[in-house]
Amino acid sequence: MEKEFTNKVALVTGGAMGIGKAVALLLAEKGAKVVIIDKVKDEAAKVVKEITGDAIAIQADVSKSSDVKNTIEETVKKFGKIDIVSNNAGIQRYGTVESTSENEWDEVINVNLKSVYLVCHFVLPYLKKTKGTIVNMTSVQAFATQRNVAAYTTSKHGIVGLTRSMALDFAKDGIRVNCVAPGTTDTPLLKWAASLDPNPERVYKDCADMHPLGRIASPKEVAEVVVFLASEKASFVTGAIYSVDGGLLLPIGGEPKIAEE
Repeated sequence: MEKEFTNKVALVTGGAMGIGKAVALLLAEKGAKVVIIDKVKDEAAKVVKEITGDAIAIQADVSKSSDVKNTIEETVKKFGKIDIVSNNAGIQRYGTVESTSENEWDEVINVNLKSVYLVCHFVLPYLKKTKGTIVNMTSVQAFATQRNVAAYTTSKHGIVGLTRSMALDFAKDGIRVNCVAPGTTDTPLLKWAASLDPNPERVYKDCADMHPLGRIASPKEVAEVVVFLASEKASFVTGAIYSVDGGLLLPIGGEPKIAEE
């Protein structure tokens, strides 16, 4: 039986680890030819080795125009086309607007938001030919935030706006653009954030307790939604933001204390 993404070419940024890795593996499992883009060359190469199908790794800094342009051209040279783009590259830096340095601000915005613009800017001429699809990775912090994450929250809000703008601008070309907003997910980024606390295990527990489902997501759970949006099953879905957050955004605040009768 032919697999769902047979003969499709997928470009996955941030594909060496975390959600990006899970997306790359799942797309490959479903028959896609996968191009894994990441700054960490060795980790990206390891993912390629896990894939039994057709896959390559390209080392690139997706916040740099020249790197992105060369990556797109190399992908088309290798596979002849691009059908699917999954933008996952992302970093976190902690601080308020007052405490965040200009360099830190630029780093977060460039990696998290500018990279999405750059990838889409250079890939859209090819997606017009295939009537392809783009799935961007935002966060629940595009809708609700925490303290001391000004740059990160701003970047994730920006991805939502960019997704909706592109969805409208390129609908006439048959291109669908959507994004996924995960809650806390068990990724290297979470591990790094937890390591900043004297008690990392407590951080994991606190994160799990915040979600009404009582746990954090696995990368594959988020990847399943990305792959759905990239598929023909979502052929009439564009400009949508899918929350994969275990109910994190549902509560309106602390529960009121109501005296028992």
